[in-house]
Amino acid sequence: MRQSIYNSGIPGILKSVDGACGAARLFRVARFGIYCVTVLLCAFASASDWSSAEKQLAQKIAAVTGPGAAALTIQNRSSLGKRDTEIVQNGMESALQEVGVRLVNDEQAAASIALSLSENQAAYVWIAEVRQGAAEAAVVMVSVPRTAETARLPDSMPMTLVKTLVWTGKESILDVAILEGDASPTRIAVLSAEDLTLYRVQAGKWQIEQKVSISHTKPWPLDLHGRLVPAKDHALNVYLPGVVCQMASPATLNCRESDDPWPLGTVSSPSGGSSTTLLLAGFFTPRRNFFTGVITSLIGKFHAAPKFYSAAFLPRDKYVLWLFAATDGKLHILDGIRDQISGTDWGSDIATVRTNCGAGWQVLATNADDQSGDSVRAYELPDRDPIAVSAPTNLPGKVSALWTQANGDSAIAVAKNSETGSYEAYRLTLACN
Repeated sequence: MRQSIYNSGIPGILKSVDGACGAARLFRVARFGIYCVTVLLCAFASASDWSSAEKQLAQKIAAVTGPGAAALTIQNRSSLGKRDTEIVQNGMESALQEVGVRLVNDEQAAASIALSLSENQAAYVWIAEVRQGAAEAAVVMVSVPRTAETARLPDSMPMTLVKTLVWTGKESILDVAILEGDASPTRIAVLSAEDLTLYRVQAGKWQIEQKVSISHTKPWPLDLHGRLVPAKDHALNVYLPGVVCQMASPATLNCRESDDPWPLGTVSSPSGGSSTTLLLAGFFTPRRNFFTGVITSLIGKFHAAPKFYSAAFLPRDKYVLWLFAATDGKLHILDGIRDQISGTDWGSDIATVRTNCGAGWQVLATNADDQSGDSVRAYELPDRDPIAVSAPTNLPGKVSALWTQANGDSAIAVAKNSETGSYEAYRLTLACN
C-alpha cells in the first residue's frame, strides 16, 4: 500500500494559500449553484415531458367518462423506475382532476380507470381501459417517445424468468418432455435423432428406464427438429420431419412416414386436469427446418399463415391472438382480421406459457446474440406491440428448440453449450415479482 509523504513547510506559503483557498471556495459555491440550477431545470424538463402525456391522456379519458367520480388504478409494466412511476401517478391524478374527473374509492365510483404503463422499442405506451357500469370498456392511449432524459434502468420487472437445468449430455437432443414431477421432474423423455429415451430419478440421478429406436427410411434434413407431445391414450407422440411415432407402452414405439400436422397450441385444464384442447396445428416441411404456413383451422379470415419457424398464442376474451416467427425474419401477429408485422428483434423461437402473473398468458422469445449465445425473455401484448415483462435470461449457447410443456405453465429450451459442447435442456418458468 502506498504511504503518504509529507514535505517541510515553505516560508510565506500560508498567506498565498489562504487567498487561493478563498477564491477556490467562491468558485466552488458558484459551480454548486450552477449545478443545482441545472438539476432543477432537468427535473422540470423531465416533469414537463410526463406532464404533456398526462394531460393528453386525461383529456381522452374525460371524453369517455365525462365529469364525475371515478376510481383509478395504475400498473407499471414498463422499465420505468419507482420514482418515475410515482411521478406519473401523481401527475395523472392532478391532470384528471383538472378535466373534471374526481378520484374516489371503488365503492363510490361511477367509472373505473385501469391504466397500464407499457413500452415498446421506440416509446413508452400508456393504455387506459375505462369502464362505466355494464357498458363495454373503452380503451384510450398515448405514447411518450424515449429520450435520453426518460431512459431509465428498471427498478424491477414485474416477472422473473427462472431457468432450471433438466438434462445435459454429449449427444445431440431435439426435445425433452417432463412426464412426472412438474416442479421437480422425476421422469422425463429425451428425444434424439435416432432414439427416444425414458429416464427416471433413482438415488438422485437420472437412470435409463427404456430406450427405443426411431425407424425412418429417408435421411434426416441437415437442421433437424422434433417435438414430444404427451397424449391421453398413449404415453407420447413424437413428431419429426415426415415421420410420426406413437409410444403405446414404454417398450413399444410405432413410427410411420406421415405428413400429419404438428400441434402448435393446446390449452389444458387450469386445475391441472388431463383434458386438453388443440387450438391449432401446422404442417412441417419434411426436408427443411420450418413450417409451410398451412394450418388446420382458420384464424378468423386467414386460411394460412406465413412460412414460420415457431408459433405462440395469447387467448383474448373473444378470439386468440397468434404470433408467428416467420422465415422472413419478422414477427407476424394474426388476430383473425389483419396480419400485423412487428418490428421486434426476436429470434426464431417463441412459445406460450400460462401463469398467475400479469395478464395470465405470456410469450417467451429468444433474442440471438452471436457473441455469447441466445437469451430468452418474457413478453405480453396489451395492444399489438410486445412489452417486455422480465429481464432476459441467458442460455449457454444457441437455442435449437423452445416448446411449451403439456400443462402450459412452463417451456423447455434446448441449447448447445458453447464452452463444453454438451447439449442442455432447461425448464423455463415465470415467477411474479
